[in-house]
Amino acid sequence: MKKKNFLEFIPVRNNKNTWEEDGGAVVINVENKGFYCALARLLRRTPRVSHIHLDEYGSFIWRRIDGKNSVGELAGLIKAEYGNDAEPLYNRLVKYMRILSESGFIKFREVK
Repeated sequence: MKKKNFLEFIPVRNNKNTWEEDGGAVVINVENKGFYCALARLLRRTPRVSHIHLDEYGSFIWRRIDGKNSVGELAGLIKAEYGNDAEPLYNRLVKYMRILSESGFIKFREVK
């Protein structure tokens, strides 16, 4: 069996969340749904929608997640834009992609 290379995976945005730009930074809007979220809204006055503000690098990557660029291609775009300031590039990018995936903001598909 062929071992899969994470850099070949293609991230795709999960359309369950909306996003917008605020002063050049990306803000992902997450609607808090479900029984426990409703209970928290009543008891603690938590917001119906949470706003996740991405930093400069995160916003740069988010805008380029288009369902066509692989993780490796995103790394190349980051390197071209930020040069050595992005180092350690691959470790940071893979960790960031995993966080986005675990948070439900993106999904991955493999290149066939």
